[in-house]
Amino acid sequence: YSGIPGRQEKFFTVCNSSLSEYGVLGFELGYSLEHPNCLVLWEAQFGDFANTAQVIIDQFISSGEAKWLRQSGITLLLPHGYDGQGPEHSSARLERFLQMSDEDPTKFPDAMEMGRRMQIQEGNWQICNVTTPANYYHMLRRQVHREFRKPLVVMSPKNLLRHPKAVSKLDEFDNSDANDSLQGVRFKRLIMDKSSTSRSFDPPIEDKVKRVVFCSGKVYYDLDDERDVAKNIDDVKICRIEQLSPFPWDLVKRELRRYPNAEVVWCQEEPMNMGAWWHIQPRMSTIFKYLEREGEIRYAGRRPAASPATGYAQIHAKEQAELVSQAIR
Repeated sequence: YSGIPGRQEKFFTVCNSSLSEYGVLGFELGYSLEHPNCLVLWEAQFGDFANTAQVIIDQFISSGEAKWLRQSGITLLLPHGYDGQGPEHSSARLERFLQMSDEDPTKFPDAMEMGRRMQIQEGNWQICNVTTPANYYHMLRRQVHREFRKPLVVMSPKNLLRHPKAVSKLDEFDNSDANDSLQGVRFKRLIMDKSSTSRSFDPPIEDKVKRVVFCSGKVYYDLDDERDVAKNIDDVKICRIEQLSPFPWDLVKRELRRYPNAEVVWCQEEPMNMGAWWHIQPRMSTIFKYLEREGEIRYAGRRPAASPATGYAQIHAKEQAELVSQAIR
């Protein structure tokens, strides 16, 4: 039975594959090159097992278009998120993918370069860490809807699969330009604080806000819970960067304009030498200079470490509580 009328049934084949990330990702990449109208997804095992496919990622996916002018829409779904599962089951090595993004962190793009489509077309790939079902849907939809192809790397937290707050309204999956709730934006590169409503690039000033916390991925829900528990904190705002690369320069600039007197914080779950910190920090510094804003962004997260995560659940919980408190309180 098919719930989609007017569609002919197609064969669906399930088969085992070799337990070789290098081999299987190479096959999926080749399939995406030969079938550009297919949405080809490769999901790594639970853990940082994408590292055994690093040759395919480095040699072909991150640089294939630059070297051979061959576009691929391959999508990598990489389990990533700190849930106390230990060092081999926490990190997809986000920092490696961000480091291979061919974007100048010291140059604020002009209006022409900031066209969303042009920005993605000129980059070597996209790196996202989304927090809502609707944004996940629109992120995948645009992979095949637009007229060009670009690799997509997705950090995929496991605990958001059943998280009670990680929900979206049905009309957020809509594709109608008349849908006011979308406000002309389907995939949201940055999600504003839940109290904000204006998407204007010259937003109303909120000069009483003392702190704005930028983050990416599932740590947002921990920050939001902490803010709810710490009552009477209405002067701390939280913004989610859903697309880390290409960087949403225009939207981050908009939020900094919205909160001119706020301390700016970047919060992440990963150790300081991992995650997105070294990707975010120079770009924020560039925007600060562009806006002639004093100060610098503050880091809230785990200390530098050799291992991506601790193997002890109690230590994990203590570290997580501390980094969330650093950001909110």
